Amino acid sequence: MTKKLYYTDMYGKEFDASVASVGDDYIMLDKTLFYPSSGGQPNDTGILKSKNGEISIVDVKQENGEIMHITEDLKGISQGDSVHGIIDWNRRYIHMRYHTAVHIIDGVVSNDYKNGFLTGGQIYNDHARVDFSFDIIDRELITEIISKANEIVNSGLKVFEREITSKEALEIPGIARTEPGRQLIEKLPVVRIIEIENFDFQADGGTHVHNTKEVGKIEMLKIENKGKGHKRLSFRLD
Repeated sequence: MTKKLYYTDMYGKEFDASVASVGDDYIMLDKTLFYPSSGGQPNDTGILKSKNGEISIVDVKQENGEIMHITEDLKGISQGDSVHGIIDWNRRYIHMRYHTAVHIIDGVVSNDYKNGFLTGGQIYNDHARVDFSFDIIDRELITEIISKANEIVNSGLKVFEREITSKEALEIPGIARTEPGRQLIEKLPVVRIIEIENFDFQADGGTHVHNTKEVGKIEMLKIENKGKGHKRLSFRLD
């Protein structure tokens, strides 16, 4: 199984690895910093350098714990080769900022609004969206939530990852905020947690900034109706 370096080195930009296997259009490595599309966060892109030259990684996918680095040109790379990977840091960092922003919005709703919750989210390169479910929700309430989220951003809280056992995780209320998330935790021996100090913690497999101030200002783009009590907020970061 590929060792996921991005779990503990979220600011890593380059790494050395060995080629575990090669497919028709993909390479598997013994370890990687390349993040695969997962949990609403898009994949990394970048390059791999080998003795035979340089190839572009245009997509990254995960299957059964293995990370597939998709490329349009293998350039003679073979199993056992040593490679040097470099991720597109600008792309990764904006995804990290947006992912932490989603957690901050989620934390505000979880902490301050017991009649509502987030049902999902998606990160893009220039914006993100979150879906709200409340008994009653309108623009005024969403504006209030974003205002509180920006207060957390400006507080400069530390953001960090840690691991706990599945048993410990299941004893913590709210650590998984959807039933599928809870079911996943039940299957894992170790659960990775993203914690925002004294504010929020939840099971998560993505990458995040180290301090909430790195997120920048959260600015609303548009609000869409998704049925009674359901709204979709699109936002960007300044």
